[in-house]
Amino acid sequence: MSTTLPESDATSETTSDTTSDGTAFEVTGAQHAPVMVLIHGLGLCRRLWDDHLPAFAARYRVVRYDLYGHGDSAPPPQAPSLAVYAGQLAALLDHLGVASAVIVGFSIGGMINRRFAMDYPARAAALVILNSPHDRGSAAQAAVEARAASVRDEGRMATMDAALERWFTPAFRSTAPTALQLVRDWRQAADPESYAGATMVLAAGVTELVRPHPPISVPALVMTCADDTGSTPAMSREIAAEISGADLLIIDGCRHLGLVEDPAGFTAPILDFCERTDR
Repeated sequence: MSTTLPESDATSETTSDTTSDGTAFEVTGAQHAPVMVLIHGLGLCRRLWDDHLPAFAARYRVVRYDLYGHGDSAPPPQAPSLAVYAGQLAALLDHLGVASAVIVGFSIGGMINRRFAMDYPARAAALVILNSPHDRGSAAQAAVEARAASVRDEGRMATMDAALERWFTPAFRSTAPTALQLVRDWRQAADPESYAGATMVLAAGVTELVRPHPPISVPALVMTCADDTGSTPAMSREIAAEISGADLLIIDGCRHLGLVEDPAGFTAPILDFCERTDR
């Protein structure tokens, strides 16, 4: 099945636009290259991929977009869920005239791309699942959902300092204040209600992805960082074990946002996986 944009698409190197449902997106790369879609994480935006874009766009027509209520996108048209976010992606591909694509998702994005592969199996050429949560166990799951429910009362910035400690190593936090401020700005820009709803999806949505039904049958690469406490190596091993033939890679020396702290450590294996998958 084709993963390229139609000939009628714009010939410019980079284009930005907004779909009729309010999804802000950007397309970069050669017009007739295979398509790769990038999905950011909770409270972030499509600029998460700035450091990866040159390498990806050298080979792919890269589509990066803002989830509902994040970045420049409108709030969701209904209560958010993994199915709603998967539908947002399907509508974006329809808008672009893309039949299928490699779908790369970080954190909640790695939940959305799994849901997308379950709901639209013919449209996912391959999945890359980065630092994404899975079965937490009943006690931890209840605690995560309780914290998520408190976001509406406490506000989206209340847990920002604690999040930065979980997401980045001490060395990076002490030497890269600009990057940390950028992450703060991205969360601050998120629509408060949309962020609260997405937080609950991140917390509760994993329950529909454990032992996925229908099963996910597309080529997949599952990655996380050795010191990621929320999307642990054990979780990634379970995700990979539930997708037939999936590759697994654990990155040393990073926490949750390793793809910001060590972009090349993610970009290179993703491109290697895609090259092997394309053969």
